[in-house]
Amino acid sequence: MADLSPIDLQKALKGADYPAAQDDLVSVAKSNGADDNLVKKLSETGTERFDGPNEVQKAVFGSE
Repeated sequence: MADLSPIDLQKALKGADYPAAQDDLVSVAKSNGADDNLVKKLSETGTERFDGPNEVQKAVFGSE
């Protein structure tokens, strides 16, 4: 499997409302057909609440 990209994350979280709880974002990702690996990474961020997509991206991918 190819590495996950920020674009994959954006597609998975399409339609998410912020601020959002981690569980809500996991649900949105699943309903958008996100890859299991992306859902796992999202659920393991250790962050309970996100104010926006940039925070989610930093939590999932680090501050690259």
